[in-house]
Amino acid sequence: MEPVIAVLIPCFNEAITIPKVIVDFRRVLPKATIFVFDNASTDDTARLAREAGGVVRREPLRGKGNVVRRMFADIEADVYVLVDGDDTYDASMAPTMIERLLEESLDMVNGARVSEVEAAYRSGHRFGNRVLTGTVALLFGNRLSDLLSGYRVFSRRFVKSFPALSEGFEIETELSIHALQLRMPLSEVATRYKERPEGSSSKLNTFRDGFRILRSILLLLRAERPFAFFAVVAVVLAGTSLALGTPVIFEYFHTGLVPRMPTALLAAALMILGSLSLTCGLILETVSRGRVEFKRLGYLSVPIRFASVCRGEASGGYSGLV
Repeated sequence: MEPVIAVLIPCFNEAITIPKVIVDFRRVLPKATIFVFDNASTDDTARLAREAGGVVRREPLRGKGNVVRRMFADIEADVYVLVDGDDTYDASMAPTMIERLLEESLDMVNGARVSEVEAAYRSGHRFGNRVLTGTVALLFGNRLSDLLSGYRVFSRRFVKSFPALSEGFEIETELSIHALQLRMPLSEVATRYKERPEGSSSKLNTFRDGFRILRSILLLLRAERPFAFFAVVAVVLAGTSLALGTPVIFEYFHTGLVPRMPTALLAAALMILGSLSLTCGLILETVSRGRVEFKRLGYLSVPIRFASVCRGEASGGYSGLV
């Protein structure tokens, strides 16, 4: 018995590219079901996807995060291939990524983008990706080199335990942090990243979506690493308090007077706020640890339907991909 494979393609106005994406994945994964979730497109994306052989479903709530949440909730499979519908990712790498997922009993295989074409992967996007990837590596562990890749393969356990709270392009960050936080087994495969076909335009706004992703990381840091977050706030408040209050203290010891009373009160208030921030961090760290434990239990509650494959008992890898 072979694993059930689902290819999930979120789409918004990708009429130019979606037929080729479906054909390419159908060629390399002939036994997979290809689902195209049309995110309220205003062009012929849905019709062309259906004509190309995709199973088309609609998600009217705009935003890639909303589409992924609907996909993960509605689709039942053993292996999930998530890929953008813009024809920039290499479909021929899908069997390799799936085989690694099954042979090594992984929960996520990330398609790390490799491109020598400047127009395909602009220097600004590369820099932003490195900054965001480095930030997440510092906070959650350095196990991924391409945080924002839109090409990934997931196990059923990952998909059915993923809360999917994001609305837009920050969904890739949330996917990565979910895997890193729960210390799931994961891997990366280098995959060629192509330029968009002529006439097709990116829906990603470099600065707007970059700030949204950075904001998402900060919110996740506050929620998942509250002691670190509030400790930084406490240090800033305490440092400001000392900078303002030290001259007042020296003046008091020298003259016995406190002529700058407002400054003294402000310094004292900032130090109290810093202490409260540190205390909040300690309390919330305990709460966060409990939330992670519940997430882990939710992850473990999803059964593995292909345990023999995951334990490596299937000889010669998975031959049913092509």
